[in-house]
Amino acid sequence: MNIPPIHIHFWGGTGTVTGSKYLIETQQKKILVDCGLFQGLKELRNLNWNTLPIDASEIDAVLITHGHLDHTGYLPLLVRQGYTGSIYATAPTVEIATIIMNDCAKIQVEDAARANKHGYSKHSPALPLYDMDDVERTLPHLHTLPLNEWTTLGEGITFRFRYSSHILGATFIELNVHGKLLVFSGDVGRDNDPLMYPSEKPERADVLFIESTYGGKIHPAHAEEQLADAINAAAKRHGTIIIPSFAVERTQLLMFLLWKLQEKGTIPQIPIYMDSPMGTHVLEVFQRHPDWHKLAPAQCIEMCRDIKRIREPEETLQLAMNKQPKIIIAGSGMATGGRVLMYFEHYLDDPSATILLAGFQAEGTRGRLLLDGAHEIKMAGKLWRVRAAVTQVEGLSAHADQQGLLHWMSALQAAPEHIFITHGEQDASRALKKKIHEVYGWESTIPKLLESLTLH
Repeated sequence: MNIPPIHIHFWGGTGTVTGSKYLIETQQKKILVDCGLFQGLKELRNLNWNTLPIDASEIDAVLITHGHLDHTGYLPLLVRQGYTGSIYATAPTVEIATIIMNDCAKIQVEDAARANKHGYSKHSPALPLYDMDDVERTLPHLHTLPLNEWTTLGEGITFRFRYSSHILGATFIELNVHGKLLVFSGDVGRDNDPLMYPSEKPERADVLFIESTYGGKIHPAHAEEQLADAINAAAKRHGTIIIPSFAVERTQLLMFLLWKLQEKGTIPQIPIYMDSPMGTHVLEVFQRHPDWHKLAPAQCIEMCRDIKRIREPEETLQLAMNKQPKIIIAGSGMATGGRVLMYFEHYLDDPSATILLAGFQAEGTRGRLLLDGAHEIKMAGKLWRVRAAVTQVEGLSAHADQQGLLHWMSALQAAPEHIFITHGEQDASRALKKKIHEVYGWESTIPKLLESLTLH
C-alpha cells in the first residue's frame, strides 16, 4: 500500500523545553499537535511575537496533549491569526488550559502596564502578547474528548488520547494517517507519582515523538524525605520559606506532601500558605475529576482546611510583610511572574529566608539564575540583591527521568521507523538519543527549530 507523503514541521519544542508545536501535513489535512508559548531565554520569548510559517486559517485541527503553557499558551495567538477550526483535548485539559491562558493574559497585560508606568521597556508603548479578549475568542474552539476513543479528522486520518501521569488531564496522542501511526509523547509522567496514576504506554509507533526534558538525568530517590530535610534545615534559620511552584500539579503535590509531613510530625508545625489563584482553580479541577488522580476527597478537604489559601493581592502584601516563620507556596514555578515576585521583593535580601526550588528551571528564568548562584536578579526593571539561602529539592518533577522515558517506550513491539527527540535542552536530548541506542539499538533524530521533513 502506497501511503501519501507526510510532511512534519517542527515549529517549537526543539532544542528547548518550551514552545511545543508540530505541524503534520498530509494531502488532505494540516494538523497541529500542541500550540505552546516559548519561555525562558529572551531570544526564545521573542519567537512568540512571530506569526506562524503558514496562514493559520490553513490548519484544519489542533490536538493538545495537556494544559501547560508551553503546550497551550500560543492558542489565543493562533486564533487571532485566523484559525477557525476545533481544538481537541481531554476535559481536565480544557479546564486547565482555560485557567492558564487567562492567567497568562492577565500577567501580560499587567506587565505591559507596569513597564509603561515605570518606563523600563524599550517599546513605546509596551504591549501584551495577548489579552483576555483574545482568550475569550479562543474558548469556543475548545472541544473535549474522552480517553481511548478514536476520532476521525478526514478519510483515513484518526486520532485518540491515552492517559499520561504528567499532570491532570495529560495524555499522549496516537495519530493514524492512512495506517501509519504517529505517537506524540507529550510530557511523560512518572509511574510513582503521588497524585497521578501510572501512564499507559504505546504498543506501536511507526513515528515516535519523544520528549527529553530529563533525558540526561536520573531523579533521586526519596524525594519526600529530601523535602522534609530541606524544610527542617530552612526552619532552623527561623525565617520564611518561599517555594516558587507551578500552579498545575506541582502546587497540589507540594500541598499534599507538606500537609502529610506535618501530619506525621516530620516537619515543624509552621503555618503553610498557598498563594496562587491559578493553583486554587486547578485544585477545584482536581475535585471535579476524581477519576483522573489518587487524591481522595477526604484528604483534599483536610489538606485545604490546614493550608490557608491566599486569594486577594492585599492578602499577599500583608503576608509578605509578616516576618513570622512560615512556608509559602506561590506561583510561578520558574519565578518568571506571578505572586512569588512580591515575596521575592520582601525576602530575597533576608539572610534568614530560604528560596526552595522544587521544579525544572529553564534557561533564562529567574529560578535558573537563583539555582546557578546569582547574587542579584532583575525584577520590574530593578536589580535585587540575593542574600536568602537558595536550595533545591530534586525528584518532585512531574516529568519522567531518563529511565522513566526508556521504560515508557518498553511496550513497543517493534522499532519505530523514525524517532524524533524533542522538548529538551540540547544536552538532555543528546543523552537520551545515546541511551535509546544503547538500550534498544534504535536510531533517532534531534530536529532543529523550523526544520521540515517528509516521510514516504
